[in-house]
Amino acid sequence: MELQLTGAQILLECLKEQGVDTVFGYPGGTILDVYDALYQTSGISHYLVSHEQGAAHAADGYARSTGRVGVCFATSGPGATNLTTGIATAMADSSPIVAISCNVTSQLLGKNSFQEVDSTAVMRPITKWTHQVTDVAELADVVRAAFLVARSGRPGPVFLDITKDVTQTMTSYAPVHLSEHLARLEPGLLPEGLRASLEPPVVDEGAVDEVARLVLSSKRPMIICGGGVVRSRANGELNRFANLIDAPVAITVMGGGGFRGRDPLTTGMIGMHGSQASNMAVDNCDLLLALGCRFSDRIALQPDTFAAKAKVVQIDIDPREVGKNVHCEQAILGDVRQVLQLLLQRLEPEGQLDHSDWKEFVFSYPTETVYDEEEGHLTPKQVDSVVARLCPQDTIVSTDVGQHQMWAIQHFHYDYPGQLITSGGFGTMGFGLGAAIGAQVGNPTKRVIHVTGDGSFRMNCIELATEEHYKLPIITIIYDNEVLGMVHQWQTLIYNGHYSQTNLDRPPSWPDLARAYGLDGRRVSTVADFEDALREALDCGHGYVIDVVLDRDEMVRPMVPGGQHITNFLAV
Repeated sequence: MELQLTGAQILLECLKEQGVDTVFGYPGGTILDVYDALYQTSGISHYLVSHEQGAAHAADGYARSTGRVGVCFATSGPGATNLTTGIATAMADSSPIVAISCNVTSQLLGKNSFQEVDSTAVMRPITKWTHQVTDVAELADVVRAAFLVARSGRPGPVFLDITKDVTQTMTSYAPVHLSEHLARLEPGLLPEGLRASLEPPVVDEGAVDEVARLVLSSKRPMIICGGGVVRSRANGELNRFANLIDAPVAITVMGGGGFRGRDPLTTGMIGMHGSQASNMAVDNCDLLLALGCRFSDRIALQPDTFAAKAKVVQIDIDPREVGKNVHCEQAILGDVRQVLQLLLQRLEPEGQLDHSDWKEFVFSYPTETVYDEEEGHLTPKQVDSVVARLCPQDTIVSTDVGQHQMWAIQHFHYDYPGQLITSGGFGTMGFGLGAAIGAQVGNPTKRVIHVTGDGSFRMNCIELATEEHYKLPIITIIYDNEVLGMVHQWQTLIYNGHYSQTNLDRPPSWPDLARAYGLDGRRVSTVADFEDALREALDCGHGYVIDVVLDRDEMVRPMVPGGQHITNFLAV
C-alpha cells in the first residue's frame, strides 16, 4: 500500500524498515524537518549527544558491540564536518554505520550559503559510499542502498546528505521487504564494482583444498586472528579450527574477542607491542594463516622480513587487501566464517593434530609483560587484574588510544566479538566514551567499562553529560600519568628525552569534573583504594569516573620500533 509522506517521514519509515530503533544525533536548522517527524513518530529512540563527533562514535560503538548498523544524524556545515573523525574511524576498522546529514535546499547548493559545505566531497575518501539526495523520488531507494552497502561484504560507513527541500516534499512511499532491496535497486544508483561487492564472494574450493594440504604438512603452524574474524562473528569456528590443528593463535588489536584470550593456545597480541611469544612464533613458523588480517604497519613492521620462514596464507573478504602489504603464497577470498567452515569439513576427518614441540618453543616466551610490583605503586597489570576479577566476565571494554589501550588489550582476556571496542586503524583519541555510550545503549544488560588516558579523555569528556542524562552506568577508568603517555614513551626511548609538549599536569580534577556532570568520581593511587572505588562504581547504579594515578615513566612493553624486524624488541 502506497502512502503520501514527506521526505523526512520517508527517511524515518525506511530506518524502521531496516530494523533501526536507535539513533544518535544533534539537530540543527537544515535537519529540523527530520527531527519534527521524529517528534511525531514512534519506534525510534534518539540519544542527544554533546557533540556530533560523539554521535558518530556512539553509532560506531553500537555497531561493533551489537553487529547491527549504527545510525547518526547531524545538520549541515559544521554539523556534518564534525562527524568526519568518527566516520573515518569506522572506515579504518570496517564498522557499519550510516551517517545522515541534511544540507541547504537544492537551490542554495554551491552558493556559499549559511552552514553550507560540499559534505559529500569531504566524506567520499572516508566512506564505502557517499550520496547526496536532491530528488525525493529516489530517497527511499538511496536509504535502502545505504544499509546494504554498510553491512555487506567488508562492512563500513556510508554517508547520506539530503537537501532540506527533499525532507519537506511529499511523494509516495511503499514499504519493501529486506529481501527485495538489492533486486529493486536502480542499476545506476551504485557504482558497478560496489554493487558487485554486496554479494558474498564465491569461495574457491580448490584454494581451500590447497590450504588444507598445507595445514596437514606443516610442522610449525601459526594463526593470526584479525578483525575479519570479529566482523564475521567467526569465533566459534576459529576455536574449533585452532584446537583441531593445534596451532598457537596471535591476536591483532582489531581481533580482540575473535579468539578466547583465556584459551591455552593464545599467545597474546602481535606486532609493535605484541608479546614475545606472538612475535617469536610468527618469526619461526613454517605456515602462517592470517584470518581477516590486513598486515598493517603495526603488525608487519618490516614487511620484507615478516614471517620469512613461513608460507603465508591470507584469508580475507576484500580482494584489495590480499598481498597488499605482505606477500602470500596462497589466498582465499571470502567471508572468514564460511572459509573456516569449509576448512573444518576437510580437516576434521583427518583427526586431531599434535604440535607439542612447536608449542613448547612458542610458549617458552612470555605472553604477557611481567611488572615489578611495589607497595603503594600501581601498575597497569594490577589495575587490569582488579577489573577482570570484580567485573562480570562478559563486560564490554571500550578504549581510547594510547598506552592504556595497549595495556587493556595485553592484560584483559576477551571472549567474544564486540567485547573489545577500540580504534585500531585510525587511532582516534576521544573515541572511547562515545563508543561506550553506543555499546551501553545497544547492550543495556551488560556492564560497560571505558578505559582511557588523561590525554584522550580530555578530548571528548563532554559526553559525560550524555551518560548522566540517559542514566547509563558506564565506569570510566583513567590511567592518569599527567603526560601524553605513548608519545612520552617514544620521546624517552627514541628522542633522547626531549619531552616537547607532552606534559599534562594541568586541570581539571577528573573526580570534580565527574561531580560537576552529576556523576561520582574518586582519585586512587593504591591497589586497595582502586578496588574500593571499583566496587563502589559497580554498586552505585550510575556513571562513575575513577582517576588512577600512574607513574609517568611507566611504559608499554614489549615495544618494537616502527620499520624494525618484529623480534627487535627495544623494551621488554
